[in-house]
Amino acid sequence: MARTSEKSPKIAKKVAAKQVTTKPVLLSGGNPQIAKGDGDAPVQAYIAAMPGWKRDVGRRLDAIIARTVPGVRKAVKWNSPFYGQGWFLGIHCVTKYVKVAFFRGASLRPLPPGESKQNEVHYLDIYEDDELDEAQLAAWVKQAALLPGKQM
Repeated sequence: MARTSEKSPKIAKKVAAKQVTTKPVLLSGGNPQIAKGDGDAPVQAYIAAMPGWKRDVGRRLDAIIARTVPGVRKAVKWNSPFYGQGWFLGIHCVTKYVKVAFFRGASLRPLPPGESKQNEVHYLDIYEDDELDEAQLAAWVKQAALLPGKQM
């Protein structure tokens, strides 16, 4: 009798069910491992996989960015959401905070508080109990979107 490489319908259903119910892997620091992809869907998958309180921060950040830059291009690269035609901003989960990277942050006024080893990059680190200054964040997003983005 010839062997077939096709799975039985019963096995296929089990595999499909496991794929649907499997949670994304959290990498070091709790950063979700999400397949790279362009568009809103992979970014929303990343946000949905952010652990605990970070998920709400991710939703707020995404909403502020989308409201401030209507039609902004989104993608997930290197397990982090990126925003812009040329990328102007990225988000990343770290153990105790959510890191917002402004890739041309040295040109923003006032400067975002977190410095980087890269001269142009500045960060905003958001901890669980921080009050997010949405007006300031929107101002930085608006400024950053007008600058030439990074090609990655």
